[in-house]
Amino acid sequence: MQWLYLAIAIVSEVVATSALKAADGFTRWEPMLLVVAGYTLAFYFLSLALRTIQLGVAYAIWSGVGVALIILVGWILYRQPLNMASFIGISLIVSGVIVLHLFSRSAIH
Repeated sequence: MQWLYLAIAIVSEVVATSALKAADGFTRWEPMLLVVAGYTLAFYFLSLALRTIQLGVAYAIWSGVGVALIILVGWILYRQPLNMASFIGISLIVSGVIVLHLFSRSAIH
């Protein structure tokens, strides 16, 4: 269940961060509400995941997957260009998250 909580935290954070750009410096209230709700859910579910996943492992996965997803959201929704370095970086982040997940069984209480 802790990994589901972490996944929900990641998706909520990505939604909130994506809405930050649309909120245009908090001048548009609809995306601003999405930012507040997304970050609230993200931190709530991250706190639930931290009940059984070590802080360093959870945060590394949360931030790593979040960065990779935000790069993809920027590319898809906001038409921000990606170059080969971006793809290599995303691949390294995803690889690191996989390694952490596979070898973090000992990191769970």
